[in-house]
Amino acid sequence: MPTLVTRCYTASAGKTKGKSAEVKMLYRWCLALVLGLATAGAQQTTSDTRAGAQSTIPETPAGRTFKAWLESFNSGDRGLMDAYCRKYEPSKSVENEMRFRDMTGGFELLKVVKSERLQLEFLVKERRSDTKAIGKLEVKDGEPAEVTSLALSAIPPGTSVSDLDFKIDAATRTRVIDGTIAKLNEFYVFPEMAKKMEDAVRARQKRNEYDSVTDGDAFAKMLTEQFQDVSHDKHLRVDFSPARIPEMPETPSGPPPPEAVARYRQQMERMNCGFDKVEVLSGNIGYLKFDMFADPEICGPTAVAAMNFLANVDAIIIDLRENGGGDPKMIALVSTYLFSQPTHLNDLWERKGDTTQQYWTLPYVPGKRLDAKPAYVLTSKQTFSGAEEFSYNLKNLKRATLVGETTGGGAHPVSGHRIDDHFMIGVPFARAINPISKTNWEGTGVEPDVKVAAAETLATAQKLATEKLGSK
Repeated sequence: MPTLVTRCYTASAGKTKGKSAEVKMLYRWCLALVLGLATAGAQQTTSDTRAGAQSTIPETPAGRTFKAWLESFNSGDRGLMDAYCRKYEPSKSVENEMRFRDMTGGFELLKVVKSERLQLEFLVKERRSDTKAIGKLEVKDGEPAEVTSLALSAIPPGTSVSDLDFKIDAATRTRVIDGTIAKLNEFYVFPEMAKKMEDAVRARQKRNEYDSVTDGDAFAKMLTEQFQDVSHDKHLRVDFSPARIPEMPETPSGPPPPEAVARYRQQMERMNCGFDKVEVLSGNIGYLKFDMFADPEICGPTAVAAMNFLANVDAIIIDLRENGGGDPKMIALVSTYLFSQPTHLNDLWERKGDTTQQYWTLPYVPGKRLDAKPAYVLTSKQTFSGAEEFSYNLKNLKRATLVGETTGGGAHPVSGHRIDDHFMIGVPFARAINPISKTNWEGTGVEPDVKVAAAETLATAQKLATEKLGSK
């Protein structure tokens, strides 16, 4: 979804020397925030536009697709958004898009910054705050012109649009290539794979394949694809920020700044910590849908409230079809409600320092536990990272029946590293090791016990639960 905080969702954390996992986890989220992905409420002025100004959307394939997205998004109508997604972005989650719309209230178009036939750059303002964002849309050539990329980045205070419109040069390309390769060689979970990625990119560099690239987004996307082509690691990515990335210590020695914590808390509150729906279905079957495993220090009360609402159900269905992952501490918190005894869930081994952090269920959680109740987990191709860990843990422990599609296949926690003022790289620095299988789901995903299309999972799980309860 084109959300200002989307890159925060797939962060995960392990233990590092001299610093708790809690600090490291929130630090990564804060690093994403300062990239301009979540500056909600920022007061700013720019000389490039005036609030409420309108700009004509061009009659190009990109322009027509952008107009369709903006109109459906701003309408707040699920039917219109569903029709848009089916036509222009079939892989997009309507639920996520509607949730993002609820967060922002929609967008006012301030200015079309740049227009090409298959590409559009634009400036918008949130209706519910003073936050402005620069956006970029790329489409395929065809009818309809389907979206290949739609990204929004909030503009930090005091930044004008003209500051964001610059081209990268040869020195920048060299600096970014050298910097990303250095971080991979230092931190990537498999050193030999880091060297293979280096060799592949150096060979392309030697053939002058990057010489004509002047767009920062395009360069970051190119490097991401080329690193992933070698490693097949979906967590690994290079990111470009048109706004300057503040300098931050590689290994922070203390907690994040209070303003960053406050910003993160505000975002979580606006999103209800990712918890989307909790209800009791017919047959006294509980249903819980949440789309991220947020930091329990801030979002623990929301998770506890949801689980306590379902305290007296006879079976529980946990919907992770749109869950992109998050904090292993929240995984442990939610998992604890499904077990009566201390249970070893997962280990994270970190390459640098050769350290291992174990994750167990908690000794105490408020309210009743559902340890004796049948449990079902709904999965899809979009289920990723920490949501895959939750599913994989329960499957290996034979605690839940997984219903749906094979998950995305990302088992390596990520840390963010600044390369220069505008580029950073997310490096998978550790790997999950399940205490039962002694391996993980990296590259393969988690196979469901009952394979059905994502759209059919809830009805299938309800049927399974009803049959299970009826047989007792």
